[in-house]
Amino acid sequence: MKWRLKSNQTPGPTIGEFEALEFDPERFDHEAHVFVAWSYLSEFDLLESISRYRETLRRLTAMLGVPGKYHETITWFYMIAVAEHADANKVTDWASFKRASPELFRRNPGIISDYYSRSRLMSEMARKKFILPDIKQRSSNLN
Repeated sequence: MKWRLKSNQTPGPTIGEFEALEFDPERFDHEAHVFVAWSYLSEFDLLESISRYRETLRRLTAMLGVPGKYHETITWFYMIAVAEHADANKVTDWASFKRASPELFRRNPGIISDYYSRSRLMSEMARKKFILPDIKQRSSNLN
């Protein structure tokens, strides 16, 4: 499914700008991260989106001299969460996606804290490879 923007304004770089590292990293905030993830998922399947997104984030942190800032589990988690929300909400434009998924934009604590304890998420293992959550979620479908 092709998704689209409702206006010419974007909260983050295009995929091309992102992969070419032609954007201001100072303006690459949480919403811009989610926007780029959403953009990838509008063009590619989940695995290709994750692969391309993580590779570019790794290059970006290396270019900025902070390769240790890259976090594998956080990257995978948000890519999967964006994909799940996009599929569940059946919206095809950014503005509708953002309105339908406020929990993805929640900060301090973010949605990831609903699934991972701080100690697990900040572990060296989680930083280097994707690990499963340690906080169990109750499914509303099971009630």
